Amino acid sequence: VASDLTKEHKLKRRSRSKIIVSCYVDNVSSPKVDLSHLVAHMQSTGADMIKLVANATNITEITRIFHLLSHCQVPLIAYSNGERGLISQLLGPKFGGFLVYGSIEDNLVPGLPILDSLRKAYNVECIDADTKVFGLISKPVSHSKGPILHNPTFKHVGYNGIYVPMLVDDLKEFFCVYSSPDFAGFSVGIPYKEAAIEFCDEVHPLAQSIGAVNTIIRRPSDGKLVGYNTDCEASITAIEDALKGGCNNGDAFLPSPLTGILFVLVGAGGAGRALAFGAKSRGARVVIFDIDFDRAKSLADAVSGQARPYEDLVNFRPEKGTILANATPLGMHPNMDRIPVAEATLCDCKLVFDAVYTPRKTTLLKAAEAAGAIIVSGVEMFLRQAIDQFNLFTGNKGTFIILTSISEYISGMVERLGL
Repeated sequence: VASDLTKEHKLKRRSRSKIIVSCYVDNVSSPKVDLSHLVAHMQSTGADMIKLVANATNITEITRIFHLLSHCQVPLIAYSNGERGLISQLLGPKFGGFLVYGSIEDNLVPGLPILDSLRKAYNVECIDADTKVFGLISKPVSHSKGPILHNPTFKHVGYNGIYVPMLVDDLKEFFCVYSSPDFAGFSVGIPYKEAAIEFCDEVHPLAQSIGAVNTIIRRPSDGKLVGYNTDCEASITAIEDALKGGCNNGDAFLPSPLTGILFVLVGAGGAGRALAFGAKSRGARVVIFDIDFDRAKSLADAVSGQARPYEDLVNFRPEKGTILANATPLGMHPNMDRIPVAEATLCDCKLVFDAVYTPRKTTLLKAAEAAGAIIVSGVEMFLRQAIDQFNLFTGNKGTFIILTSISEYISGMVERLGL
């Protein structure tokens, strides 16, 4: 059809008119689909531009689209719809895509990002072949505020980078496929913080002892993946500062306000491990609940703490002055109504921390505040770990001036965005 129409139109058209030949591929993973052959066939119609929309069911299939963008002989628009395909739309300019589509906010198109988001959150108009790609490896990933924090900060300091959400189904396959130096680093989220260690060539000693990484950097000199954990200090210092009244007066060498305090942790996954090791380092007495008792027991043994069966949590009554930390997804958008403990438990808590940061004030934190406890949002942890993570991404060695500038800028971003 395209060949016939193109020939007919070329005989009649004016010199400035252009023809786009478009095709939609429903299942790019099918062995019957050869995208390169399809693009070559579309090009043979005499098209001035080609548009290819491919329905990718796995993020690893997107690299086939990037390959097409880099090698096509005519201007090419190529992307995949949906959450797994989002990076194909965001990174199109890096690999030579002719243009990027975005929805207008009042007229949303399913599967396409909002135009305003493309410009402001991702700065797509500034992306070029040299742009370094950083991404959040997670499942789910739509809750992440990382892009609206990291991307404007990259721009603020003049670093040519972009931070994108990456919905990953299979870690091993992902790291095998995304091995290019273009993909310079990753944040690691739920549920991969523990499993991701296996794919690191080197692991920082703190992350090794915790058994979880939340940041992976591809070392420029040799391409090796190096794992770090910026969650541990971020979460514990957020709790400490709240106990001190919100300020740190240079008393780093004084005993922590957590020393000797009962620290009750719900969740023994990646975030929970960071909290447990942080609490142990401050001299707290750690009690751990997890739906997987063996996992709770393993973590408790590692921090000289105690594991309790998860079913005991509903009737658990801690001593007065306890610190309670939630490191499970309970309360995360969109399932925001559940809390991990009975409300009566909160009356004995001096402080309640929730690693969930969407929404900022979770149902757990609202109930804790009503019970008279100090509350610490996961936003505090997110902000602090993001500052350290940003410096690892950009290769800054953490000079005081750089850290202070980035800290102030990101803090300002958090306020402006209402996180």
